[in-house]
Amino acid sequence: MSDSVTPGPLDLLARYRRAMLDLDADALAGLYAEDGVHEFPFLFPGMPARYRGREEVRAGYRAAWGASEARPREVREVAVHPGADPEVLTVEQLVIGTVASTGAEFALPGLLVLRARGGLLVHVRDYMDGLGVAHAMGRLGAVAARLEAGS
Repeated sequence: MSDSVTPGPLDLLARYRRAMLDLDADALAGLYAEDGVHEFPFLFPGMPARYRGREEVRAGYRAAWGASEARPREVREVAVHPGADPEVLTVEQLVIGTVASTGAEFALPGLLVLRARGGLLVHVRDYMDGLGVAHAMGRLGAVAARLEAGS
């Protein structure tokens, strides 16, 4: 960072959301520490449980966004809860967008827990409604069949 002010969790949240809306995997990865971790604690069909390191974040999001017809257009902030630890921020939000092929609208709730240190994200826990995403994409039946089959 070239300026003398190190970005804090709120600054990083704004940049994180911009990267998500722009579907910009490079900008997103640039927010993470080299060894930063991004976890998906809830079931999210088609996504790994975590990305370890900036380059996995970059590659994983590039692939996911390239394969998805979801086009987010807004991240509506429900609430931001600063933690007792100044490195931590918990965010309730709603991602609103459309499915490119059908024009169907979606509104998906989510919760982020961000830990920032030295102006970079070191740990993100992303509690996204993965089944809601599958439903919005018209893939809920296929996901249910995979889950029933145990794979």
